[in-house]
Amino acid sequence: MALAGAVLSAAVGYAEGGNLARKLGGWQVICWALVLAFPILIWPVAMDLSWGMLGAPLEVWFSFGYVSIVSQFIAFIAWYHGLALGGIAKVSQLQYLQPFLTLLGSSLLVGEDIATSTIVTALIVLLAVAAGRKTPSKP
Repeated sequence: MALAGAVLSAAVGYAEGGNLARKLGGWQVICWALVLAFPILIWPVAMDLSWGMLGAPLEVWFSFGYVSIVSQFIAFIAWYHGLALGGIAKVSQLQYLQPFLTLLGSSLLVGEDIATSTIVTALIVLLAVAAGRKTPSKP
């Protein structure tokens, strides 16, 4: 039940963020989301924080900073800007391709094997996304 609630709230937040990006801009949407989430998240984060974490190597902190700033904050600014420009229904379908692009990257960069079933599944998803992008949506 909690998972269904989390998926539902994430979907509503995602769609509402796309709508707000048309009015406010992508950077303001993600900034306000962080401001509004801060009081809700401070307690669980504080409870999970241990002193051992603070002694993590410098490389870990640089990695954490990169993921926080580039992969999350800056990427969300661009993502919400794209949602505002192209429409939530059409642009959000591109996200279905992300796992397959990750698999392709892992194959090219580190030599991971890609199973035939994975390629077939990727092609099915690609066809579904292409069909969905041709579907008219309201501006």
